[in-house]
Amino acid sequence: MQKVKNIVLGKQGNYPVTLDIFFKEDAVQKPVVIYAHGFNGFKDWGNFDLIAEEFARRGFVFVKFNFSHNGTTPEQPEVFADLEAFGNNNYSRELKDLTDVIDWTCSKGNPYRQAIDSSRVYLIGHSMGGGIAILQAAKDERIKKLVTWASVSECKTPWGNWPLQQMTAWEQSGVQYYTNSRTKQQMPLYYQLYLDYCNNMEALDISKAMQHLAIPVLICHGTADTAVPIENAMMLKSWQPAAQLFTVDADHVFGRKHPWTEQQLPAAMEAVVNASLQFLL
Repeated sequence: MQKVKNIVLGKQGNYPVTLDIFFKEDAVQKPVVIYAHGFNGFKDWGNFDLIAEEFARRGFVFVKFNFSHNGTTPEQPEVFADLEAFGNNNYSRELKDLTDVIDWTCSKGNPYRQAIDSSRVYLIGHSMGGGIAILQAAKDERIKKLVTWASVSECKTPWGNWPLQQMTAWEQSGVQYYTNSRTKQQMPLYYQLYLDYCNNMEALDISKAMQHLAIPVLICHGTADTAVPIENAMMLKSWQPAAQLFTVDADHVFGRKHPWTEQQLPAAMEAVVNASLQFLL
């Protein structure tokens, strides 16, 4: 199996996209699955290589990447080493990043292009990345199937439930801080995140995007998810009644954590991976 880690794509300003690609080495061109991580996440969170390897074993090319402004760097792809970048992230930047990754995946300049059937490009997105994947799939004809894992139903992460007083303070100071529960870092969120949403509300309308989709969709969600409650999955399903819904008794990350040192996924994550594979095969 080919497992190529930390390929650095062309930069968006000074911020590159770093990606991994996994696939079986043979003469067969394979469908490609591109995975978009969530808010406060990265491509290797929770030993995600285990998931990439499983998709590769089942006959897919699997691509996962770090969004350019997720706070990691090519040198430290699992560490929030660049908090300035994190603070300047927004949905529009993430959509541009995902487009760049799809472009690279399907381009003739991709050194692994011989393994890829570019007529079968599929997206998987987790949490905030699920919202990004929905928006991308609705406007990108290259995407033939879509899977969401614990996806948001609107582009309001993480301020969606903030009180007016906090929103006013955010506008006045230009920054609010989010505490990373794992690293205890104070992660800056600059007001530009909210302005990007306000200035691009139509392009960032997940409900409209879901209704526009004309491809097969699988919605996976944990019934015990407190970060993005199951009601979000029900909303997505209501906007796209043809979508399949798969639920499991699990939290937002389907029983994983970071670091994940075991060589086997938790049962809930295995169930979601198997449901996704069955849907995509």
